[in-house]
Amino acid sequence: MSDAAPSNLILVRTLLALGVPSSTIAFRCRKAGGMWWHPLQGLVALVRGVLTVHQRLVAALLVAGDEAMVTGLAACRLYGLDRVPDHDQVHVLIPHEQRRRSEGFLLVERTSRLPPNPVVRDGIRCAPLVRALVDAARRLMRIDEVRALLCEAVQRRMVTVVALRAELEAGSGRGAALVRQVVVELEDGIRSAAEGWLREMVRAMPEFTAIRWNVALRLPNGQKFVADGFLDGVALAIELHSFAHHADLATFDATMRRQAEMIAAGIVVVPVTPRELRDDPAAVRRKLRDALEQARLRPRPAVVVI
Repeated sequence: MSDAAPSNLILVRTLLALGVPSSTIAFRCRKAGGMWWHPLQGLVALVRGVLTVHQRLVAALLVAGDEAMVTGLAACRLYGLDRVPDHDQVHVLIPHEQRRRSEGFLLVERTSRLPPNPVVRDGIRCAPLVRALVDAARRLMRIDEVRALLCEAVQRRMVTVVALRAELEAGSGRGAALVRQVVVELEDGIRSAAEGWLREMVRAMPEFTAIRWNVALRLPNGQKFVADGFLDGVALAIELHSFAHHADLATFDATMRRQAEMIAAGIVVVPVTPRELRDDPAAVRRKLRDALEQARLRPRPAVVVI
């Protein structure tokens, strides 16, 4: 029965087709001491106990049908993304004409835009990553979770910002407000949640409205660097120093060398940490304004945005 019962899960209709009487199914699934149990309607688990993560995915696809595919947070984990909020729910897409209700850990979404070519990850049919990301982000309630999820995928070059924009525009508008805001940030060059916080702050500071994000610079000596934020008119750079990003010594050393090279070239560099942005934004604003005043007092160095 192993082929018919992947991961020890089997549909009731399959058991009936194999000749197992409905009375036997009911007896073995009885609440008090039964050998089997019903994790979802119409599905039998042949072993008692809590379903594993993989079993929940298999169960969701079994009950949702052959055209169903996993999307949302569960699919994002299968694609190997790290910044995925914890959630036990399995979100599946099914054809719009099909009828299946959400229950328990199963979240069913009927769609007229079912992707034609699911991607198999760890034996599980998944929606393409860009669809899974937008489906996941539409159901998140905190903008920093949306930022972390989408920024990681873009930073790791798993999807493009253009593809995210196209999927956002093609899909449902339900729950899209935060996703739309983060996609605008990504289009503006933002690549982390902390950069999103910084962008929100400086947008309210008229002196910094022309700042650009994650821009490549060429120094007078020919060296090239990417500045997290750069105010071109006065050659002022804002560098975000995150412990998570600089946890290893090699990365920290490379960051310090890059910053030293920019300072040596005449760029005014303002280091900022995510903790400062979160805990004392007023101090960060003062630091930025002081640095801007300093930058305006000296001749602009021959630094070129490329």
